[in-house]
Amino acid sequence: MTLTRWQRPDFWGLSPLRRMTSLRDQVDSLFNLAFGHLADAKQENGQGLQLMEGWFPPVDVYEDKDNLLVKAELPGLKKEDIQISLDNGNLTLSGERKQEEKHQDAGVYRSERWVGRFHRTVSLPCRVDVEKIDASYSEGVLTVTLPKAEDAKPKRIPISVK
Repeated sequence: MTLTRWQRPDFWGLSPLRRMTSLRDQVDSLFNLAFGHLADAKQENGQGLQLMEGWFPPVDVYEDKDNLLVKAELPGLKKEDIQISLDNGNLTLSGERKQEEKHQDAGVYRSERWVGRFHRTVSLPCRVDVEKIDASYSEGVLTVTLPKAEDAKPKRIPISVK
């Protein structure tokens, strides 16, 4: 499944309404940044401010004929800090990245690493065999292997000649 971001067609050209549309887009972007909607947020680091919702680890979902594979980047976490659950075809990853030691005598010059709780839910495209799910965590990457249920696997149907 490929997601493609929809782009608004540029019908305005050199119209005087173009400036109003641009202003509206900038105001929309400001609200999206303030309330954590990342789809339209255009921040330098690609994450937006996420003031209300914490941080979101990047997730990749792969599918082959037998498995779904979900990979999430969770650098700096311990496996004890990560929870995984499956409910009604939705895989949920959650946990918390704790603040490291505070520097008592130093002011913050730059802080780009997110801390706090995260909660990420991925809708799975097919049924999986819950008893055979496997999760591993290595070098900051969580890999969840979800074997497809037998009825969700593609089947080859023979053709009979009459």
